[in-house]
Amino acid sequence: MTEDIVEVAGIGFGPSNLALAIALRECRRAGTEAVFFERQPSFGWHRGMLLEDATMQISFLKDLVLLRNPVSSFSFLAYLHDRGRLADFINHQTLVPSRVEFHDYLRWAAERVAGVVRYDSEVLAIRPVSGDGVVDLLELVVRDGAHREPYVCRARNVVLATGLQPRLPDGVRASGRVWHSADYLHRLAGLPPEATGSFTVVGSGQSAAEITNDLMSRFPEATVHAVFPRYGYSVADDSPFTNRIFDAAAVDDYYLAAPPVRESLMTYHANTNYSVVDLDLIRELYRRQYQERVRGRDRLRIVNVSRVRRVREIGGAVSVDVEYLPTGEHTDLRSDVVVFATGYRPLDPRPLLGELMEFVELDDDGMVQVGRDYRLRTSDKLACGIYLQGGTEHTHGISSSLLSTTAQRAGHIVESLTGTTPQ
Repeated sequence: MTEDIVEVAGIGFGPSNLALAIALRECRRAGTEAVFFERQPSFGWHRGMLLEDATMQISFLKDLVLLRNPVSSFSFLAYLHDRGRLADFINHQTLVPSRVEFHDYLRWAAERVAGVVRYDSEVLAIRPVSGDGVVDLLELVVRDGAHREPYVCRARNVVLATGLQPRLPDGVRASGRVWHSADYLHRLAGLPPEATGSFTVVGSGQSAAEITNDLMSRFPEATVHAVFPRYGYSVADDSPFTNRIFDAAAVDDYYLAAPPVRESLMTYHANTNYSVVDLDLIRELYRRQYQERVRGRDRLRIVNVSRVRRVREIGGAVSVDVEYLPTGEHTDLRSDVVVFATGYRPLDPRPLLGELMEFVELDDDGMVQVGRDYRLRTSDKLACGIYLQGGTEHTHGISSSLLSTTAQRAGHIVESLTGTTPQ
């Protein structure tokens, strides 16, 4: 089955393509037909880490729309008004909502544009359709729950926003006792009581610290080992001047900079986003550990300057071979569960694009070349637009796929697609 041609097909429907759907709706040139495909059966954003006490790491003002359109009806403030909590939130005197509340905001926005989204739909491949020697149309091969066989959707432009992929260390496989942090709450829900006596959390970033803190609270008798290569958790730099690295102007600077300058900027400001933890959470973990020692307990065990070298499941436990880096000494940690908060891999468009990659221009390092408008640079033989929301850190910097620039990023793409600035 082949459907009618749409102007824009979005692959993935997390915050990035949700912001794009809203920007297209608010575009001055109305009528740009778009459809979005999402593998999940309903909207969801990092649901495995929606911890009750976890807060966002950015201001609510960096929502889906405000930095692009301050009067949009899709703002976080509009959401609060619709939910009847605007005055209460103001009285809360905070710029950072809980992660649970922000997820509810995203779901609220997604419900308002639900007509352009097809959930439970996976795009298997994107194929070129040639016309007069130039590819002017793309075919998306889609599999969903409503059709026995995959069907084809044709589009003039595609926007890839498939999100990040959980990353486990080489040689480690996920199982019923070995998890990635992305699945934390889902896995925890099915854990039998007899498997809650000891845990090992691997990682030095925000997710690792949040999981460690949650396990300490959730299981008052459990022992929690926190394993990471640093001496201690490092503080996230969210100071005012440094936060300008997430401004739209900083994306312009990064994009125009020579490769050595880009590398320096990433090195200088890695501590804003990578393997860092909010200071309040660091203090809370230290307080917990100290107070338990006062009471003669030792539940939180910091295994610092160490790396996991091997993981084996033995009987009903997990054996973790940990190397202490200064001496090379190895220790065998036995836990009921091991959680790897070891980050994510960025979007790699090549597998999905397949034969379309022959039209895509690469740089000297073999990375895809991307325009400031997030459109892949291609040969003249490809007239269609392929846009990336994610996987552009090498061209657009740290905020490539972060919420901080979501609203403006969607605006740039819509302007490129339509020639019109979204309102």
